[in-house]
Amino acid sequence: MADESEWIKLPLDDRCIHKVWKARLHGYTEAIKYFGTLDSKSPEFSKFLGIIKKFVVDTNAVAQEKGLDAVLAFLPNAASAHKTCAEVSSGVVLKCLNSSRTKTKEKGIEILMVCIELEKQEVVVEEVMKGLTNKQPKIVAACVLVLRTAIGNFGSKIISLKPIVKSLPKLFEHSDKNVREEAKLLAVEIYRWIGAVFKPSLQSIKPVQMKELEEEFEKIPNKAPKQIRFLKSQQAEKEKFEEAAGDDGESEEEEEEARPEVDPFELLPAVDVLSKLPKDFFESIEAKKWQTRKEVLDNLLPLATSPKIEPGDFAELVRVLKKVLSKDSNVMIVTVAAKCLCGLAIGLRKKFNPFAVACVGAILEKFKEKKLMVVAALRDAIDAIFLTTTLQSIIEDVLAALDSKNPSVRSETASFLARAIRHCTQATLPKSVLKPLSVALVKKIGDTSPEVRDAVALSLGTAMKVVSEKHLMPFISDLDKIKQDKIKECCDNVELATGGGKKKKEKPAAKEPAKPAAAAAPTKSAGPSKAKAAKAKTRPASASSAGKATKSKKKTKASEESEKKTEAAYSPEDVDEKAADALPASMLQQLAHANWKERLAGMEELTTKIHNMEKKDIDCQLYVRLTAKKPGYKDANFQVLKAKFALIGILAEKGKFSRTSAGVCIGGIVEKIGDIKQSATAKETMTSMAEACGLQFVALEAISYAFDSQKNPKNQSETINWFTQAIQEFGFAAIKVKNFISYIKKALVATNPAIRTSAISTVGVMFMYMGAPLRMLFEDEKPALLAQIDAEFQKVTGTSPPAPFRGVKKEEKTDDVDGDDGEEDRDEDDADVGGGAAPSIQDLVPRVDISDQITSALIEELGDSKWKVRGQGLERVQTILNGNKFITPNLGELPTALKPRLSDTNKILSTNTANICTQLAQAIGPAIKVHVRTLVPGLLMLNCDSKASVRAASITAVSAWEEQVGLAPFIEDELLNTVLAKESPFLRMEVFGWLEEKLAKYHTLPSDLALSVPILYAALEDRNPDVRKKAQGVLPLFMMHISYEKCVKMTNKLKPSSKTQVMQILEKQRPNIPAKPEKPGKAKKTKAAEEKKRPKTAPPKTESSSTDTSPVETTTAPTTTTKKKSASKPKATKSSKKQEEEDVGPPVILNNLKDKRFRDEDNLKVLKWNFNVPRDEIIDQLREQMQPCVNSSLYTSLFHADFKHHITAIATLKEAVSSCKEASIGALDIILKWVTLRFFDTNTSVNIKALEFLQVLFNMLAEEDYSMHDYEAYAFLPYLILKIGENKENLRKMVRNCIKTITKIYPASKVFQFIIDGLKSKNARQRTECLDELGTLIDLYGINVCQPSPPKALKDIAAQISDRDNSVRSAALNTLVQAYAIVGEGIYKMVGRLNEKDVSLLEERIKRSSKKVKSAAPPKTAPAQESKLTKQDVKKSSVPHGRRRSSNRAPSNGSDRPSTAPSQTSSNIRNSNVPQVFKLDLDGLGLNDGDSNDNIPQLEDMDHVQDLLTDAVKLPERRLQKPNLTVAQLDFIISQIASNDIAISLQSLKQLDEALQDSDRCKVLTDHVDQLVVTTSLQLRMAFSKYMSDENTSKDVIRMYRCLVALLMSLFQNRMLATKASKDVLCDLVNGLITVLIDNRLESFEEGPQVIRSINMLMVKVLDQSDPTNSMCALLKLLQEYVAQESSSQKFVQLIMKCLWRMVRSMPEIIHDINVERLLLSLHVFLKAFPSAVWKERTNDTPLRTIKTILHSLAKILGAKVLNNLVLINDKNSEVELYLKKIVKNNRKSVGGDHINGSVQETRSHSSSSSKLASPRRASARTNDILAEIFKRIGSKENTREGLAELFDFKCKYPDVDIEPFLKKTSPFFQSYIERGLKNIATEREKAQSEKQRSKENSVTSVDSISSSEGGTPASQDVSTSQLRDRLKVLRARCGLDNGSEAVQESAPVKQGKPELVSSSSIESDTPSGASSHQSEEVIDQRNLMPHLYQPQRITLGSSSSTSSTQAQVPNTNVDDLRKRLERIKKGGSMN
Repeated sequence: MADESEWIKLPLDDRCIHKVWKARLHGYTEAIKYFGTLDSKSPEFSKFLGIIKKFVVDTNAVAQEKGLDAVLAFLPNAASAHKTCAEVSSGVVLKCLNSSRTKTKEKGIEILMVCIELEKQEVVVEEVMKGLTNKQPKIVAACVLVLRTAIGNFGSKIISLKPIVKSLPKLFEHSDKNVREEAKLLAVEIYRWIGAVFKPSLQSIKPVQMKELEEEFEKIPNKAPKQIRFLKSQQAEKEKFEEAAGDDGESEEEEEEARPEVDPFELLPAVDVLSKLPKDFFESIEAKKWQTRKEVLDNLLPLATSPKIEPGDFAELVRVLKKVLSKDSNVMIVTVAAKCLCGLAIGLRKKFNPFAVACVGAILEKFKEKKLMVVAALRDAIDAIFLTTTLQSIIEDVLAALDSKNPSVRSETASFLARAIRHCTQATLPKSVLKPLSVALVKKIGDTSPEVRDAVALSLGTAMKVVSEKHLMPFISDLDKIKQDKIKECCDNVELATGGGKKKKEKPAAKEPAKPAAAAAPTKSAGPSKAKAAKAKTRPASASSAGKATKSKKKTKASEESEKKTEAAYSPEDVDEKAADALPASMLQQLAHANWKERLAGMEELTTKIHNMEKKDIDCQLYVRLTAKKPGYKDANFQVLKAKFALIGILAEKGKFSRTSAGVCIGGIVEKIGDIKQSATAKETMTSMAEACGLQFVALEAISYAFDSQKNPKNQSETINWFTQAIQEFGFAAIKVKNFISYIKKALVATNPAIRTSAISTVGVMFMYMGAPLRMLFEDEKPALLAQIDAEFQKVTGTSPPAPFRGVKKEEKTDDVDGDDGEEDRDEDDADVGGGAAPSIQDLVPRVDISDQITSALIEELGDSKWKVRGQGLERVQTILNGNKFITPNLGELPTALKPRLSDTNKILSTNTANICTQLAQAIGPAIKVHVRTLVPGLLMLNCDSKASVRAASITAVSAWEEQVGLAPFIEDELLNTVLAKESPFLRMEVFGWLEEKLAKYHTLPSDLALSVPILYAALEDRNPDVRKKAQGVLPLFMMHISYEKCVKMTNKLKPSSKTQVMQILEKQRPNIPAKPEKPGKAKKTKAAEEKKRPKTAPPKTESSSTDTSPVETTTAPTTTTKKKSASKPKATKSSKKQEEEDVGPPVILNNLKDKRFRDEDNLKVLKWNFNVPRDEIIDQLREQMQPCVNSSLYTSLFHADFKHHITAIATLKEAVSSCKEASIGALDIILKWVTLRFFDTNTSVNIKALEFLQVLFNMLAEEDYSMHDYEAYAFLPYLILKIGENKENLRKMVRNCIKTITKIYPASKVFQFIIDGLKSKNARQRTECLDELGTLIDLYGINVCQPSPPKALKDIAAQISDRDNSVRSAALNTLVQAYAIVGEGIYKMVGRLNEKDVSLLEERIKRSSKKVKSAAPPKTAPAQESKLTKQDVKKSSVPHGRRRSSNRAPSNGSDRPSTAPSQTSSNIRNSNVPQVFKLDLDGLGLNDGDSNDNIPQLEDMDHVQDLLTDAVKLPERRLQKPNLTVAQLDFIISQIASNDIAISLQSLKQLDEALQDSDRCKVLTDHVDQLVVTTSLQLRMAFSKYMSDENTSKDVIRMYRCLVALLMSLFQNRMLATKASKDVLCDLVNGLITVLIDNRLESFEEGPQVIRSINMLMVKVLDQSDPTNSMCALLKLLQEYVAQESSSQKFVQLIMKCLWRMVRSMPEIIHDINVERLLLSLHVFLKAFPSAVWKERTNDTPLRTIKTILHSLAKILGAKVLNNLVLINDKNSEVELYLKKIVKNNRKSVGGDHINGSVQETRSHSSSSSKLASPRRASARTNDILAEIFKRIGSKENTREGLAELFDFKCKYPDVDIEPFLKKTSPFFQSYIERGLKNIATEREKAQSEKQRSKENSVTSVDSISSSEGGTPASQDVSTSQLRDRLKVLRARCGLDNGSEAVQESAPVKQGKPELVSSSSIESDTPSGASSHQSEEVIDQRNLMPHLYQPQRITLGSSSSTSSTQAQVPNTNVDDLRKRLERIKKGGSMN
């Protein structure tokens, strides 16, 4: 397409990436115009997203410049432009900044600035920072210029300066001058923005450069810089900047305001102090010599005083320094230690917080030191430490120090307080801290020491400055005027660190409207009018300032209300003055009279006077203070005191009663509220005050005083009782629960029971308003207390909260400026409490800031390259979250670190990360929204995974986030659109399914949802049916939000064929569009008329019922499904009524979906039915499963919100049990699941009906002989057992009946397991009932019902003896008594070790009980009824039909037992003291089948008795069937192999060995081979490391070894199973076997050598039978690991190499089974880790030679083809490839060379045909016919032997003919059979040929032996003996009993030499080529061994080097013995 006419016709995007630069230039030009015409969200922009980077990096300079213009046109116009910023920035840095064209460079910089405007500043800075390390100075200088430009344009708030400042020192040291100059300009620009705080970061540059910078810094004007370019989200600021561009009259205050505050600490480099500590630091600091201690601390001081310290574990260092500071007697050392602590606190800042409290206490105590040098250091230290903590944390130590006897400590403590309070604000100095401090300081202001008095006054003055005089005066009002003046003087002189109130004047524009109101505050009459004027001024504000005006209005309103509620406190002088003016002197005298009658008369007169006064004339504070005057509220006369309280009540009701007045009297009232005479009046008075000042204020003051300032428990309990009543009278909206929770918790744990009872009642009342979430606040309490709280909750469940009839008195309407009454008139404390709604639990719980725990080390772990380290990091994060249930959204760098873990290659880590995200959403709450953009895309992308578990974790996490932040952030940020754009069927299927649930509950969603519609249309045509199904399901919801018309309009962009199909689907789904849910506001308006009469605090009514339901019912999980009711599949609203009318079919529908549900559970396709509280996704899943199984009317009732519908549904199901039995059985699993949901309902009626239904259901199942499936039991029984702990006895009784019936349809042993799990409950009643049920089961079914084993179960039961609940202990003892009646004294062994107290309780209970061990008496005659059992009864004979409950749950005699229970006297074996582990399951063995021979024999006549006695007894034949193992059983048995209990492990090994022996049952193991081998290897290691070293278990090791080897031998004898073992598993197995093989400790055991021989045989079997690739790769991996360890055993390495040599020898036979590519990769990995050059430095290079031998063998066998198998090796310089090429090249040169391993047979064949090629020639047609005939004979059973003989002759005659093609057509087993047959024939013919020669030798030997025996010298006898021995060796070798060249070791002691693992060939003893110098030691040939595992006939062949030693060990045997042995051998040879 070189012609212009051709490329100009191409689409625009194709032109932009054309190979011709002119075409690209034309495309860029057109693109500039085109981009300007498009809408920002046009899909056309998406075409350029992937190619926009190519515009920037164009190779043609002219085209590149135009391309940059196109990018500048693309970025501002495209809504999705931010997605390309990373790659565009990278391209600009690399290809534009180094351009020689100025415009190109400028445009590149402009592109980067635009990217920053798109809020991608982090990405741009990151890419530019990468450019700073470029080798081209030109790029580096340009990057610095970019950074300077960015900071100048956007400022330091937008551009993070921290990484830039860190890189500056390197830039100043750059070799290029231009770079240094740009760095200088950059530094000046940074200084212009952040000022002098920048200087400490430049300390490392050269002095000359620093001097130049200082000069430049001085030239910078003092005017603060301004941001001139703005982000996309800063459009409002941009408009203001443009408006103010022409104005130059900005004030200096505004300029100062604009300067950003930068903490210089953040810019400093951190110093790692811990790593620089000397190794002996902690030893030296505790040395006895003070000089040593001083020297160590002097060395530490420079490190500790570093400006910024790297965080770490400083606990030990701080502990040591604190110890030195506290206990060292040397003042110099103490001084240095204090300085070190000061430096650490300054350098660590908030990271020092964990150690602050301990250090403060030590320093305060050390202030007793008189040395000024020490005191000064201590002051600096404590001041620095205080900045890391809060005053509230150290208040206890401070108060203790103020009470110290040492005046120095008191004065320094008070001085420290003054300095500390300077750093506080009103928020950090709350009343809870101010009050105790003020009280303690006021006590010390009269101290004898003047220093203490001055310091105390300064502290109080500073506190007054912080909290204002109004808040401090109540605490110092009792001081005289001189002291108060001194405190006020200190207050005036002190300067706060925070600047006090001076900053309020910095914003005059914002505060102008409030000035008149503030100025008029002291005068009450002028206040309202000026407030009106202020508000009138704020109303005509512009639209832009409307929000601020509203806020200022609210603040003014709140301040006015606060002024109304509080007033200035009167001093005693003021009270006296005002009282004299208002009251007559006689009345005042009466009030202060000593006679109580006078005082009473005065009070009555005063009360009458106030009754007659007008409201405006009543000065409430004056009269309240008069009542408080001495004797005040401690008046001894109750009548006077009662009159005072009554007067206060009148003042609160009639006058303007302020909080100041209330504060005067609340304490006195609380002091008397516990008095029986004053209690009623005191409570009424407090109620009146609450109506005047608000319940929040009065209640909080009263409760805080009761618990903080006085200790009378009666007062505390009565105060709480009043508060409880007040809540019900005022309503829950009148209080802020958060303020009271701490006091309620304190009352709950009080020692006084009355206080606890009152607190529990209060919690119960709060529960009526808040519901179940309230319990979350008390989860940390003790179980016993929680049980009491739960009981209280149960009492009030179903009770509606009463309507409030009290409230805060409203002010007159004339006082309300805007007419806003109601909620706005409440005080400031009540402003946050709305209506009658209960406060959110999220707002009540305290939240923890975990940012300090997210350390840099943790972040590094999360990003580590090793998955295990990353996993540990995630576990640490989970630990942090588990320890903090509610946290703040401040997570530091955690979200950024978690983001890559969501896409981790390790799926387990991805799943764990998703679970962590779920925890984060639940712990943070709605504030998690700030992290949506960081984590949610990764969570959604997890759905691309093929594993259902990963996707389920992702959906769970995303749902948790959606619940907190809603769906809008997902759509607004285009997260949803971006994720769905990825073409993954799993992702789209899961996300569309999730959207189908979530979209329906939203009324409105952002319009960006329409961006996902094209993807939805594509999914409607997807090839995957599941994607199409989910897309069709969510389509109606998209149409609900977007509208059907818009969806139709959007199909115009589709292809015609696609449009037609999509339109059809739209039309089909149109009727299913659901109605939009109502807005919350609208729903309230529609119910306004109904709610008018209801109190605001009453709970909302349900839609379905007019009756009031408890809050618990509306908050529990089952009823929360109503929230997602609309999320279910929508149905046509028009036809819904018709469907209900026409639905007359059966309620339960019969189908075959039950098996599918079970398969789905097997394959983990559905969520497990396992939860503490039902989750929404669990309920939705049950909905889907239930829908096809029931009719629509029943379905509606089952999942309705109203409990009445549930009762109707249960009644329908009960009827269906009898009318639709088969259908009920088919849906049994989901019916039981639905019933478990009802167990979580708190409505008792529903629970009773559900249990009645279960009883009917289980009775029907028992009649039908139904056997409950495990999945049904697992989904139901745990939740049924939860109900056994109910408070109501009738419910518990019904649950017990259900369990009794369940044992008829489910094995009692399995029911036992579920019940014993119930013992883990915290509910004592549940534990008691479970123990009773266990005792009944043991009594009915015997001890074998205890599972998993009687000892284990009885141990768990015995553990309950020590329970604190008496009923639990009694039930546990009764259950053990039942077991004792069966097993006798063996019970003590079974329960294990108990403490003495528990044992004594058990013994006492056994003695007291009437139970005795059942004797082994002969069985009694069965009753007549038992002989009449039908076949059906026989089947049920193992199931009890009924049982009777007694007081101790144990039947007292046999008559109490059910008729079908096992007989108490018929089982002699069971009655023995030995506990029985096994019992026969007749059904499982098939002995109850109808065809079994169980006919009753006929009785014979007495005449034939003698004949009967003489005849043989014929036992009836029984057909035994071994049940097949299920997957769950198999997993359990395999897991038991690794048990710590040797007996359990051996039992599991036995069961698996039996399964392996059965060909049918062993098939189940096909998918569990790796699991089996892993657990076996684990037990092998445990036996080696744990049991061998333990004297108690070492005797069982041999048995363990034997059983393990037997099981593995059985496994690896099965070729099919053996090949399933993977490489890593084989590696572990071989490692364990060889480790045991070289264990010297086995020699000390009698059967140790036999175990070694067995392991030797097993190793051979493993290498022969397993997959050869996996075997060799495993051996290579093992060899590499042990070669890498310098301390590894050489013996171990030798044995590994011998295994490899064995594999090499058999390589020609197994080459077709070897994956050569994988093998070469393993060899490459070995040589890469240990190349040939490494071995030159090693003494032994046998491993290298072994590796090369393997390579040589592969090259010899495969030839040049071996080079085609190097695809997995990506290293071009691989040593494997070079070596193979070398071998192949040499082979081509010398074709007739030796074959692999230098085998004799191959060498001969090559030497005989040296002129021919090494490969065998192809057989001719004639030979083919002969071979075909021979193989045909071999295949027949009759002629097999002849066929093998003919094949042997054929091979001898035609040695060069290749028979391999014929062998390949047969099975591997047949091939090995032919090879063995040919070897046997060869052996037989060699024996036949040498028979004559042997006979001659034997005859000569006989003659010599006879002559020597007749008469010869001893010397001749020796000679003959040696000759006989040599002959014997030759004969043994020829007979196959030994190698003729080796020494016989048969008579050698076994323990002399350690048996070792060697190759299997008994003929070849040479090592492979390349390792010939290393001789093999001992050889075992599996073919020559007996099949029995434990008694093999082992033939050991020593090496040639050990022949002499072996011969020396052979004793001098008598010649006669040798002669006899020789004769036996000859006879054996002749017989053969």
